[in-house]
Amino acid sequence: MSARLGIWLGLFGLTLGLSLTSLGPDWLRVYPDAWVLPLKDSISGAMKWLVEQANFGLFTFTQATRGLAWLIEQPYNLVRNLLESGFMDGVGRRAEQIVPPVSWLAVIAAVVALGHYAKDWILALVVGLAFTYLAVFGQWESAMVTLASVLIAVPIGVGVGLWLGILAYRHRSFELILKPVLDLMQTIPIFAYLVPILFMFGFGPVSALVATVIYAMPPMVRITIMALHGVDPEVVDFGTMAGCNRRQMTWRILIPAAQKHLMVGVNQVIMLSLNMVIIASMIGAGGLGFDVLSALRRLQIGKGFEAGIAIVVLAIAIDRLSQAFAERAGRITAKPTGPLWRRYPRSTLVLGVLVITGLLGLVWPVFQTFPERSALTTGSFWNDGIKYLNINFFDTFEAVKLFFLNFFMLPVKRFFLGIPWPWALVMITALGWRFGGWRLALMALVMAALIVVTGLWEKAMITVYLCGASVVIASVIGIPVGVLAGVSARAGSVIGVVIDTLQTLPSFVYLIPVVMLFRIGDFTAMVAIVAYAVVPAVRYAAHGVRHVSGNLIEAGVVCGCTRTQILRHIRLPLALPEILLGLNQTIMLALSMLVITALVGTRDLGQEVYIALVKADVGRGIVAGLAIAFIAIIADRMITAGAKAARIRYGLEETHG
Repeated sequence: MSARLGIWLGLFGLTLGLSLTSLGPDWLRVYPDAWVLPLKDSISGAMKWLVEQANFGLFTFTQATRGLAWLIEQPYNLVRNLLESGFMDGVGRRAEQIVPPVSWLAVIAAVVALGHYAKDWILALVVGLAFTYLAVFGQWESAMVTLASVLIAVPIGVGVGLWLGILAYRHRSFELILKPVLDLMQTIPIFAYLVPILFMFGFGPVSALVATVIYAMPPMVRITIMALHGVDPEVVDFGTMAGCNRRQMTWRILIPAAQKHLMVGVNQVIMLSLNMVIIASMIGAGGLGFDVLSALRRLQIGKGFEAGIAIVVLAIAIDRLSQAFAERAGRITAKPTGPLWRRYPRSTLVLGVLVITGLLGLVWPVFQTFPERSALTTGSFWNDGIKYLNINFFDTFEAVKLFFLNFFMLPVKRFFLGIPWPWALVMITALGWRFGGWRLALMALVMAALIVVTGLWEKAMITVYLCGASVVIASVIGIPVGVLAGVSARAGSVIGVVIDTLQTLPSFVYLIPVVMLFRIGDFTAMVAIVAYAVVPAVRYAAHGVRHVSGNLIEAGVVCGCTRTQILRHIRLPLALPEILLGLNQTIMLALSMLVITALVGTRDLGQEVYIALVKADVGRGIVAGLAIAFIAIIADRMITAGAKAARIRYGLEETHG
């Protein structure tokens, strides 16, 4: 062990020495432009040909995508008209509303009824208050536009994800092909998808819906595969003995048996769809996301916070409803009997509220739409709060910023930018070999080499520096907090509320206060990334510490260990695999946030993707997005392999082969 440690310390020392010196020719440090492969130009050319010239006989590619867009647009327009705009006669300024949208009171009654049906009156009250908040604080119309998008994107994402998951379950070869595709879908920044989607579907809500489905669908596919494989073999044997064919086995045996787990996938699709609302607003989605984005561009703190909080409130309400339906999926309930209104009392009540408020709204508009003059606002509170902090603590904020920049961030940046790219490839390959053998080493080498030959190595190193610095800070904060939450139930309950709130806040919302407090630059980006990515570090550390075997802790107590010794020598070592998985997820969230922090002046791969979106450069966006995905996949595979080795070392998992 000491010899191996010495070898790695020697390699690190050599890497540090090479990064701090300027020995050797220039091409060792800066990859020559003449050697760059024109991959982005080839991709842009292929996309241009696909959109402008590709012909499949009966129709062109553009006609096919526009036809698909029309099919998606019809249900979206229907739901949006029902919830927000009403049904119009005519076009443009001459359009007149002939049927108003569903009243705000009827929508609230509907979600209250859903909450009571799914669980109990407590959930009904929570979701009812959440939707009432949206109306009282003037966010109703934007929230209904967002809700319409979610109500269309989620069924599409769930349906396609379920279908792909079933195919992967049935065909092992298809599953092997699908897994790396899902890896890329989950690691390529969604900004990289936006440019080709714009080319294919045009600017508008349909493009936003397609982007949302692509972003939110992978968890449904993965959970479907896992849930179907996890069905009790005895249940499958029962279906076989009953003479079920493959279709009957799937829809009458496997899907019902896996229903509870599949609902977890539905919940994930819903939450990821809500997480997309701000990014989707950049290509025409509208709603609360557009309000946050507009406020960020204008640095309107109060307006941005109000819209961001509205997204959180909507997300909490829908999340609680979907979780309740997931729990209800495993229950067996008796079918109601009697008259129709007795069998379906909630539906009857909602229908009654809908009719009554619709009729009363013709006379008194307050029953149809919450009056704007009565809406409350917290905008001035947030504005005054930021203003107070800037006036009274500006010097403190600047001192903290300069300290981190001069003594932490800039040295780390110089280190990564100074490493010669050939030596970096050697180190990446060696690390892959160390953690996962020759297969991981080869994969890491190929992916890193592709980043080099596309001319993005310097920006990739800036990405690694900014992501690495943010992950270090997030881990230093998150792991101790998670350990505290794991050993103390009281602290865990408080910390749980805080990280639940952080997890539901849209990523863009983090930028608004940090830009106002720290201006633009790398430090601002790091603060936003840390706030966004710290959650999994806390969650996984708490989970790992909390679920250490009680027998082992009892054995430590019997041996006379103090609480500190139990924590240091039993809880933390055995929680190490979970902590490493939390580190993995922290890296993934940090990388996903980098594209968004390009708005505050970073110069990394995230900015490259954002520039590609602004200039509608498909090749540039896809190549930069793939580079970020390669960094994410390399980190994911190495940390996962390290976590597995830790589990084997501590006897938590058996070694195979």
